[in-house]
Amino acid sequence: MKTFASKIRFRKYSLVTIVLLFILILAGAVVRSSGSGMGCPDWPKCFGQYVPPTSINELPKDYKQKYVAERTKKNQKFAKTLDLFGYSDLARRIREDKSILLPEEFNAAKTWTEYINRLIGAISGLFLVLVAVFSFSYRYENKLIPFLSVLNILLVGFQAWLGSIVVSTNLVSGIVTLHMLLALTILAILIGTYHMANTYGKHKLDSSPITHVAMLLTLVISTVQIVFGTEVREKIDEVSTHLQGGYREDWISNAGAIFVQHRDIAILVLLANIVLYILIRNGFSRHSNQQQVMSFIFLMIMLQIGTGIMLSYWALPPFAQALHILLASLIFGAQFYLMLNLYTSVKNQEANR
Repeated sequence: MKTFASKIRFRKYSLVTIVLLFILILAGAVVRSSGSGMGCPDWPKCFGQYVPPTSINELPKDYKQKYVAERTKKNQKFAKTLDLFGYSDLARRIREDKSILLPEEFNAAKTWTEYINRLIGAISGLFLVLVAVFSFSYRYENKLIPFLSVLNILLVGFQAWLGSIVVSTNLVSGIVTLHMLLALTILAILIGTYHMANTYGKHKLDSSPITHVAMLLTLVISTVQIVFGTEVREKIDEVSTHLQGGYREDWISNAGAIFVQHRDIAILVLLANIVLYILIRNGFSRHSNQQQVMSFIFLMIMLQIGTGIMLSYWALPPFAQALHILLASLIFGAQFYLMLNLYTSVKNQEANR
């Protein structure tokens, strides 16, 4: 009975944590789009406090010099680590980046935006620990569930450290992309373990091989699109820095070919999902889990296209940037869940036909 209760808690906490991770991705996107990454110049505390200040009067006069020195020291240490693993070019770029030495002005709004992001991250981490604890109730049925759940805690720890590096190095290209891909990996593992626990002992589906191939290709294309999206954002950051934050309407036109490529892949994402929808519609009933998830994916894609148009023609409004990242994550998560449901479903095969 105790094991059964633990299994129920595992599924319940997993579902809550999945929601929390999407909220965390949104919070991170808000931090990024509002330029609040350096709202807290130190980590894990914020201006040396667990609850950040609300006024500059609460800070020492030399706070700028103090945190620039700490930031420089941290980046030099990170550059040495990169040298050790053979990434000498990236290490050199970090060492030569003079913008790292520029002090950040205190801004209470940015400070609390970053602080709330960290707070959501801490709550998400706590729930991931609870998920890992209750995952051991499945150790006899499926050892992969507790293994992946514990692995996720380690990945979250690395992700938190990497997030501090992303901010500390002024969003150095490559690190931002890795940060996003790692977030999607953590999300995929959590969705995967939740699905394994929820479908243990259920009927295995015999879906069309063409559907499986189309599903995999669609997921790969979506992931590539997300990578291109982070690279577009990195390029926009470079343009913004070069123009000193002004001439916002010219940022996209100065982004170069990467923006055009990102837009073109968006068309490919749409076409791939149309093909997948047709295959899902022909292979599963209208009320099946598969068709419901596919309909949700299409809704998210339409909203994603809408935010993309806003970003292109409305000079990159921050709220649209945040929504664009959240929607991309929701599409990825739903596609990954759909892929899992093509192999195993809580409903039997006959009900899905």
